[in-house]
Amino acid sequence: MLVFSNATRAPLHDLARQAIQDLYDAGTEIWISRQVLREYLATLSRPQTFSNPQPGTVLATDVRYFQSRFHIAEDSSQVTEQLLALIEQVATGGKQIHDANIVVTMPSITLPTLLTNNTDDFKRFSHLITVLPLQDVPS
Repeated sequence: MLVFSNATRAPLHDLARQAIQDLYDAGTEIWISRQVLREYLATLSRPQTFSNPQPGTVLATDVRYFQSRFHIAEDSSQVTEQLLALIEQVATGGKQIHDANIVVTMPSITLPTLLTNNTDDFKRFSHLITVLPLQDVPS
């Protein structure tokens, strides 16, 4: 969501930006995790179909802004233990570990809903969280 909402040529840019604005206008607390910030940096520091790599100064400014605008969920040793318990219960591997870490971070701060365009990535965790799709994706 952060990439979509901030990279003007990204797919779904307007939709992501409006979704975040609508949540703010409704008075909803919006949380992101440290991992989401790292993924933003990793994504926009390398070439994308919609963007050239962004300089570190631009990315640092972006992340500082996000930290001032959103609540930040911290990783902790407790979150790591929850991640280990989850991967013992739900078949998860490779890049899915990043998704699983987001999921276990959410309940640690009592967040039940995840807004994402990557709904398929989180289906395996639907017994733990509610996945709110950015848009209706054809099945």
